[in-house]
Amino acid sequence: MQKPKPIKGRGATSNAASRFVEFTHEAFDDGWEREQDEAKIRTQVYTDTSRSIITYNESPDVPFDRSINPYKGCEHGCVYCFARPTHAYLDLSPGLDFETKIFAKPNAAELLAKELAALRYRAAPIALSVNTDAYQPIERKLGITRNSAEKTPANDTRPAPGGHFRRGFIRTGNPGAER
Repeated sequence: MQKPKPIKGRGATSNAASRFVEFTHEAFDDGWEREQDEAKIRTQVYTDTSRSIITYNESPDVPFDRSINPYKGCEHGCVYCFARPTHAYLDLSPGLDFETKIFAKPNAAELLAKELAALRYRAAPIALSVNTDAYQPIERKLGITRNSAEKTPANDTRPAPGGHFRRGFIRTGNPGAER
């Protein structure tokens, strides 16, 4: 089996089907040569219409119980990313689809403000973008993370509903987060 050629600007070299897809197809070299399309693979951004933004977990393996992820998929394309398999739940490939089909939550800041203001909400640290990088390249254009972070700034000591204080943290590999 021939090793796939790297695609400039992308981490994945294939676009294998999701493990949840019933039927798949596989390309093979039958001896007929074809020219490879060397055009740059463009990123497509789709709107995610989630009705809530804070995700809760009860895992003993992580030091937080809630997080916010403004995006599904990540343009950085790190081949070691643990979030890649989550695209399979959308019937998309954890390979190139993960890097090129990004689902953005444009109303994340509004959803966050609504959830923080709810009487049932109990304040605790919120992890911002644990699944995919919130400061990936598309963030420069959309600004979803910035708007969301402004709703929960780390230095905000004003009491939140219930008299608790707001705190949070961000996981990113992008130095643009400091701006």
